Amino acid sequence: MPLYLTYALALFCYSSVTSARVLLSLYALSLGAQPFAVGLLVATFFAFPLVLSWPVGMLSDRVGSRWLLLFGTLCGAGGMLTPYFVRELPALYFAGTMIGLSFAFCNVLLQNLVGILSKPNERAKNFSNSSLVGSTTNFIGPLIAGFAIDRSGHAVACLYVVALAMTAAAMLVLWGKVLPGGRRHAAPTGSIRDTLADPAILRILVTSSLVQVGQDLYQFYLPIYGHGIELSASAIGAVLATFAGASFAVRVIMPRLMARLGEETLLAYSFYLAAMGFMLVPFFKSAVALGMISFMFGLGMGCGQPITTMLLFNRSAEGRSGETLGLRQTANNIVRVTAPTLFGFIASAFGLFPVFGISALMMGSGGVITRPGSNRSGGAHR
Repeated sequence: MPLYLTYALALFCYSSVTSARVLLSLYALSLGAQPFAVGLLVATFFAFPLVLSWPVGMLSDRVGSRWLLLFGTLCGAGGMLTPYFVRELPALYFAGTMIGLSFAFCNVLLQNLVGILSKPNERAKNFSNSSLVGSTTNFIGPLIAGFAIDRSGHAVACLYVVALAMTAAAMLVLWGKVLPGGRRHAAPTGSIRDTLADPAILRILVTSSLVQVGQDLYQFYLPIYGHGIELSASAIGAVLATFAGASFAVRVIMPRLMARLGEETLLAYSFYLAAMGFMLVPFFKSAVALGMISFMFGLGMGCGQPITTMLLFNRSAEGRSGETLGLRQTANNIVRVTAPTLFGFIASAFGLFPVFGISALMMGSGGVITRPGSNRSGGAHR
């Protein structure tokens, strides 16, 4: 029951976040916002996850997840109520910030709950199932936003997102007591420096960040490349859809792949597939060919997030898994903020070819540092 409740909470929490991101961006455009203003709005989604993920995870180790999750969902719901009553651009910035706050709580706590509620021999399957829920919300969230806007308008559509968040809040109130509590006498809290002193954790954090930046750069620059070679918007969307489809498909069979190859070997192969995808994109201008490349890229990157989450959970000290997973989210959000700026400068100065080339080298380096035996410093703590 607790694990299925966690999956259900993830479905509604993540759906509210993904639909809100699309809705708020389109709402801003409907109010006449310029691209720079929309970019600032997008940045508000990641402000709180950047600064709060580690403290939230650390706190959950001691007080549990139920009330922290409830606080996060209510913040998201309250934030999305604001643009319904105040139909101006500043209200959207407030809503985006509150959605980011909600995501900072939900993303760390729900992933940690999956690990806590799983027996060691079931973690691969359960983290894979959790990632499938995440993939599903990435698909249905934008659909909900689009349907709500077309049916009811931007302001009323905010209430649809509120309903998703409040459904999660209601589940926490009614059944949240089955979720595990914290450990007030858990391992003592350490500093970030203490955590990073473990070379194995540092290596997983680096590979996790590479997975994140690889996914973000691909989904950002492929449409730019497609526009440059005069592909239609529908063709570009179809190419990106193959990436999402492949990510979902590989996560279905991921537990069997890990049982056959091992986590680190599979992760290394994933990076090599992603590197090949980045390397091949600039040499093709056909939507069909780019779709095949995107499918290959999705097969690789689809494994990255759940494997790095599981590896980091396994490596975390007893009673400090939330803190360690929170640190992972902090590292991921740092690269989400800095990488687009850096690669945007490279693209402006030298064109897209170097962007894909450097990205391919980064993914290849991820495979090198991930492969088994590349950096051994003791086994997992769990």
